[in-house]
Amino acid sequence: MRVREADIFAPMHGSADIGPLDRQDAARVPPDDPGRGRHRLTTQAQVYVLLGVMTVLVLICAAIGAWLLNQTASVSDQLVDRIAPARTSAARLQNALIDQETGVRGFLLTGQPAFLEPYTEGVATEQDEAARITALVGGRPELAADLAAIREAGAEWRRTYAAPNIAAVQAGGHPDDAQLDASKRAFDRIRALFQAQTDHFDQTRADARDDLVRMRNLRDWAFIAMLGLFVLTGLAFAVLFHLSVGRPLRTLRAASRKVAWGDFGHHIPAQGPADLRDVARDVELMRRRIVEALLESQDQRAALTEQTAHLDAQTVELRRSNAELEQFAYVASHDLQEPLRKVASFCQMLERRYADKLDERGLTYISFAVDGAKRMQVLINDLLTFSRVGRLNDARVRVALDDSLNTALANLAGGIEESDGRVERPERLPEVVGDPSLLTMLWQNLIGNSIKFRSPDRAPVVRVDCAEEPDSGLWRLSVTDNGIGIGAEFTEKVFIIFQRLHTREAYGGTGIGLALCKKIVEFHGGEIWIDTGYTDGTRIRFTLPAPAPAVPDDDGAVSALEGNPA
Repeated sequence: MRVREADIFAPMHGSADIGPLDRQDAARVPPDDPGRGRHRLTTQAQVYVLLGVMTVLVLICAAIGAWLLNQTASVSDQLVDRIAPARTSAARLQNALIDQETGVRGFLLTGQPAFLEPYTEGVATEQDEAARITALVGGRPELAADLAAIREAGAEWRRTYAAPNIAAVQAGGHPDDAQLDASKRAFDRIRALFQAQTDHFDQTRADARDDLVRMRNLRDWAFIAMLGLFVLTGLAFAVLFHLSVGRPLRTLRAASRKVAWGDFGHHIPAQGPADLRDVARDVELMRRRIVEALLESQDQRAALTEQTAHLDAQTVELRRSNAELEQFAYVASHDLQEPLRKVASFCQMLERRYADKLDERGLTYISFAVDGAKRMQVLINDLLTFSRVGRLNDARVRVALDDSLNTALANLAGGIEESDGRVERPERLPEVVGDPSLLTMLWQNLIGNSIKFRSPDRAPVVRVDCAEEPDSGLWRLSVTDNGIGIGAEFTEKVFIIFQRLHTREAYGGTGIGLALCKKIVEFHGGEIWIDTGYTDGTRIRFTLPAPAPAVPDDDGAVSALEGNPA
């Protein structure tokens, strides 16, 4: 697809005015500003810093939350696992002492030993529950003092009243009322200690519940505060990231779009983190180079416009010259040849009619005139043939080189037979795309030259070779003979029109044959040259493009792409 020059230089959606920039401004790049503070960091580094701060904040909040949860669990464990079970054990201990007093009183009143069982079991229960209470709340001085006072009062009661009275009854005696009253008053004091212990346990439980409620409230408020802190921190990070990355990136994008839409003079600022500033500076450098290239392209456009005008003028002149050449070719093929035919015809008539009246010199002059007229006709015909290559002969069809070679050999059959020559050729030559008559003319001139310029001491042998050049799409052909050869210093001269290496007396012709071959080969898109490495005669090599490969069309049929190889 051809792109017009106007499309390249046309502005995009508006004027392509580059503003106040000149060439020095286009080549100047702003110095690298390292920035300040966080702007020395790249975007990735800023993200890492924010993630690090967030991680530290999360760890601190996690530590505070873990401590609050641990404290709440500790207070809850004290209430559930120690105070409540100790209070239950205290109630059992009190019941055990009451059972002891009830058992002793029943035994003293009835004397039956069965009433001593509650007393015995109560003593054992008292010891067990006292040990349990000590294990649970032994670290609380007030509760430990209550337990010690109750146990001491209980032991005093048993030692002073219970044991002596039980022993007296077992010995057959009877306790008096005074001893029973004293025992009752002593146990009432123990009951007062029970109430004090119960009150202290209730107060301890109430205090523990208050501590638990306070810790739960503190935990809940701490979690709410941490949640709020996370939200505020996230918002702060979002605002910071927007100011440091988002806004500079949006500014860079807006500036880049202005440049992309044709405002090439718009400066692209370098803001934000280090990597964004680097990108902005690179884009600014690219913009300035685009401006510089645009300025240069405008200069080139002006030069191309001037050259185009000059070429247009030359084209007009060339068309006029071609028209004159066409007219000359017409004149040469009609008007010039008619006088030459008349000159030759009348000279021959003079020779026939006045042969007996002219001397030998006159007849020689007439012969010279006839020969000159005939050679002029041949020269004019050769010139017409040379000028028509590429103008009148421009067919583009598949041509089998075997067919064009056969036609050329048929035209040269008389000369080959007369010289006792031999033409060696491959079994099969390839196909090319070109003009059949021009390719026949090419073979005929090359092989005809080999027959004409043969060595006088041997019969001419002409060999045609063909090989495909790899990866070039060209066929390389050659025509080799064992004739007189061409000197290395004349390998370029022989392809120039009318350039001869021998006199007309030695070899006939107009000196246009190889020039015509060169024009035919170049018209078909190839090259022709003389192989100077071959010294046993002449070897002329030339190339012709191979046809395009066959491709299937839309209907599935296979067709060959035939284009202009030139």
